Amino acid sequence: MSSEHVDGREAPPLTETIAPGTATDPDVKSEDAATVSVDGVEVEVPEGSTVIEAIEAVETAGNVPALCYYDRDSSQAEKIGPRSECRTCMVETEEHGMVPSCSFPAEDGLSVSTDAEAATEARDVNLDLVLSDHNLRCTTCGKNGRCELQDASIDNGVEEPRYGVFDDREAYEPLDDSSDFIQIDRNKCILCNRCVEACNDVQVEGVLRMEGSGQDTRIGFQNGAETMEDSTCVSCGHCVTVCPTGSLVEQDIADAATIPLPGFSQKNSIGKSLESSGKETKGPMTRMKSDEPKDLTSEARTEENPGDWL
Repeated sequence: MSSEHVDGREAPPLTETIAPGTATDPDVKSEDAATVSVDGVEVEVPEGSTVIEAIEAVETAGNVPALCYYDRDSSQAEKIGPRSECRTCMVETEEHGMVPSCSFPAEDGLSVSTDAEAATEARDVNLDLVLSDHNLRCTTCGKNGRCELQDASIDNGVEEPRYGVFDDREAYEPLDDSSDFIQIDRNKCILCNRCVEACNDVQVEGVLRMEGSGQDTRIGFQNGAETMEDSTCVSCGHCVTVCPTGSLVEQDIADAATIPLPGFSQKNSIGKSLESSGKETKGPMTRMKSDEPKDLTSEARTEENPGDWL
């Protein structure tokens, strides 16, 4: 992008128009230390805490995913959120009814129930809503096995999201492979806003933003570019480290997938088939010898029933 306006005047730095630090975040922390009851267990939390920090201090009765909440033990984590974007952390309180635990202050004497029927249903519904707008071809994703949405789905025993999945709509958005370092796959984005805050509030680069509205909301660039390559990205990679899904991944692992087996193919997030090369894969991730039939060759097993090895 040119550093000058069309009239010849020098353009101001892009970051002048953004608010670094936590200035853009709502003030939701408690003002004083507090004692909070979580599922009947009292826990003391320090000044500046939210309900979710009290929940994390005890063994709760209900599972509280909190997908948009960035919980890391670092000073940088303080600059990311909370935003209450996904609402998968809803809990019930005696004093205020249903509240998002990631962005509600830990008040002294607050009584929290994580397994109340209404709270459990709210978290399940909101998790299914997130899944309905997400591509679920996990085995071809570079974040497979380290994805927070995948973990939350497993922990909540999700077998089939009630609102379907992204694939049902057949509305893929092209991958942004333009950068040499970072791939953007908007088909996997859950709009948690973490990457935007990491870019603007932590690194203070002012590259990313959320643009559009409704179902057209997406990760975009503050300079109006269409691709990562044409943006003002400096490839620091912080957006990748905070992304809870495979929407932002390092290019080196963007094509990570399950071991390709002869006769078996799968699709990536935009529906492109990934065909096996037919070559035997070597290394620690190959199937165990003891699992193979003793009386058949590799070629014979493929022809007879290629799906039995998965």
